[in-house]
Amino acid sequence: MAIIGYARVSTLDQDLTAQLAQLNAAGCDRIYKEKASGVKQDRPELAAMLDYVREGDTVTVCKLDRVARSTKHLLDIVDTLEAKRVTFKVLNINLDTSSPTGKLMLSMLGAIGQFEREMMLERQREGIQLAKDAGAYKGRKPTAREKAADVMQLLSEGLTKEATAERLGIGVASVYRIAKDARTTATLPTSI
Repeated sequence: MAIIGYARVSTLDQDLTAQLAQLNAAGCDRIYKEKASGVKQDRPELAAMLDYVREGDTVTVCKLDRVARSTKHLLDIVDTLEAKRVTFKVLNINLDTSSPTGKLMLSMLGAIGQFEREMMLERQREGIQLAKDAGAYKGRKPTAREKAADVMQLLSEGLTKEATAERLGIGVASVYRIAKDARTTATLPTSI
């Protein structure tokens, strides 16, 4: 049964000193630390810590935003820890999932996160509808499909799909899709 700490700052010029001091004061046996953006998907130290912890351990962080990008991400992390029978503690809000109160706080955070997400989506839908009603919202232009004739011309001239995409400023996947559509309508030989 170990106390495992996790410390993170968002940029290379930020300092971990304050978090490390708090985690050491909390009795952490081992501390994983990294300098990485919270929105960045790849955080190797977080992944290593989640892999390392064992039943009976406690993961301790100074603040929620140091470990998770969003409420959903936090709940995913806590689910991973609970599956391993690992307790989760947050020092600045005194959250401890080993207690009923801590579990309640976490559930409330999850509910609030879900509510915020649904409200944001509702406001987004309302804004799009208002823009459509005003004639200001047309949606995303299908830029690649508009260039289908150019794609087919360049391919017939012998350009690779990658070179065609680069020349026209569209994605390679779009070039493949246009070529495939052309083959199925039999307007192009299958060698392209």
